[in-house]
Amino acid sequence: MSDFVKTLTRKNSLRKQCQTLSLAELEKVIGDLTEIVDEKRAEEEAREAAEQEKVSKIEEIRLSMLEAGINMDDLVGSAELTPRKKVQPKYRIVDDEGETHEWSGRGRTPVAFQQFFAKGNSKEDCLIK
Repeated sequence: MSDFVKTLTRKNSLRKQCQTLSLAELEKVIGDLTEIVDEKRAEEEAREAAEQEKVSKIEEIRLSMLEAGINMDDLVGSAELTPRKKVQPKYRIVDDEGETHEWSGRGRTPVAFQQFFAKGNSKEDCLIK
């Protein structure tokens, strides 16, 4: 917690900090804080309203499904989930031990390829034709 927040949340600390302020300055601070509280309250109410709307839409969909005789198992079972296609390797090398390594060229460079490139080779040298 920052020192500023500690001061604001502790009445005695706040009182000590406000000793040098005039009455007009204190009233301005109070007005500003009231404005901030109102903004926060409005944000919270908007968030709660959006959440309530979401819950009511979910309930509406659930009732609609119930009337149509559809349950969640039917809904999930009908969706065809296609697995991602495996990306074909674009590069191939054979290391010193005779092991073949393949890489699509996407993502992080595998260690075997990093070592291959560190020896002065390039991607073109291991391109699958």
